[in-house]
Amino acid sequence: MMRERNHSVPKPVPKPVSKPVSDLVSEPLPKSASEPLISIQGVSKKFCRNLKASYAYGLKDIASEVFGTSRHSEKLRTGEFWAVRDVSLEIRRGESLGLIGTNGSGKTTLLKMIGGLIKPDTGRLEIHGKVAALIALGAGFNPLLTGRENVYINMSIFGLSKQAIDQKFDSVLDFAEIWDAIDAPVRTYSSGMRARLGFSCAIHTDPEILLIDEVLAVGDFTFRTKCYRRLAELRQQGVAFILVSHSSAAILSNCDLAAYLSKGELVAFGESDVVTRKYENDVGGGATVKGPLSASDRSLVSKGLMQSVLQIESVVLLNDKGEKVETLKTGQPAKIRVHFALSEPIENVSITAIIKSLSSSNTTALFLKSARDIGFIAKIEPQKNFITLNLPQCGLVPGGYALKLNFTDNGKFFNILDIVESLKFKVEGEEIASQSSYYQPRDWSFEQVTERKPDEDAEDKAADANLMP
Repeated sequence: MMRERNHSVPKPVPKPVSKPVSDLVSEPLPKSASEPLISIQGVSKKFCRNLKASYAYGLKDIASEVFGTSRHSEKLRTGEFWAVRDVSLEIRRGESLGLIGTNGSGKTTLLKMIGGLIKPDTGRLEIHGKVAALIALGAGFNPLLTGRENVYINMSIFGLSKQAIDQKFDSVLDFAEIWDAIDAPVRTYSSGMRARLGFSCAIHTDPEILLIDEVLAVGDFTFRTKCYRRLAELRQQGVAFILVSHSSAAILSNCDLAAYLSKGELVAFGESDVVTRKYENDVGGGATVKGPLSASDRSLVSKGLMQSVLQIESVVLLNDKGEKVETLKTGQPAKIRVHFALSEPIENVSITAIIKSLSSSNTTALFLKSARDIGFIAKIEPQKNFITLNLPQCGLVPGGYALKLNFTDNGKFFNILDIVESLKFKVEGEEIASQSSYYQPRDWSFEQVTERKPDEDAEDKAADANLMP
């Protein structure tokens, strides 16, 4: 299926802030996947803040399209504003894109245009493939009908026949885990139950493009991990998806690409860690996070399928007395303590800690592997777990730093967990230490040699001669 929107005032394609998508693909794509599933070129959308004026403009625009006199103007009428302005990007088969930005940045509007719910005012939008959209929680569900009835209605909207739905029905409910409530009205469902059913319906429609707008945020941890695992499996099958979120963590967890929107404009587009770092710097003013990382306010996430297995609860800084601190001191003992939970045992585990400087062009200050220092951890059970990095002397010079953690289970299917920027922190110390690239523990001694007498030199030479063979 291909849906194309071509408007009379196409906009030139602006150059992305970072590398184009084609340069970001880590492995060569098959020929069938070389063309983009989603192509967006100079797309814009405007809305009106005044309700009465909005109705009037809408009627006028509809009449213009009916009579073939439609002209999409670049000019804003009274009360109008650009919700999305001149956005261009492409997504290919098997790629995942995160849309990130503050409230009102245009993320959901762009997603609705891709999903075909609203039309762009200018630009060109091409969709090649079957789209399944989860843009609003419970969208497509009738609250008065039962879950069973809504499954058939919802999946038929996605283009499946009754026979196809019959074949997939058990799988839908097995994934959603709501067999006990399937014959109850949807209005009796919690938000989490509606999210379960909606997500399960969408992934069982065999989509080529999946659009997700924050709907997984309401689910419990167990179901979210199941969804992350399924998303990873769909990507391996060539499904592309777009995830809209305010959270850098959600984007970094699931997306290899990201687009940062601000006031409707595309600020950055490229690799997810680069784009989200820019977003965090813009929103937070570039300030580093002080103090321990709480469970409710942490910028840490995992990439790939290991998100289904391991979840970080907290990352904290400790001094030599085991007390939580806000900053580390150059030359003083320090500890970095990570609390994490597992949903299943993992074996032969190695943890890598990467500490990068925020003030030196993101250079790596430390690269430490637990397997090199203490060997592999034979087995970690699904219970309360802590890993502590002990630094007898903090060799980091004063400045800002970001910690990245990498968990590896030595070759199993769930093999890599990348916690991107688990913790941003500061190091304080003597001003002179900041002139160096690292802190060297040191001591100085001074010895003054007095003038020696000739007979003392002769005695030393004789002693040296006796020592020679």
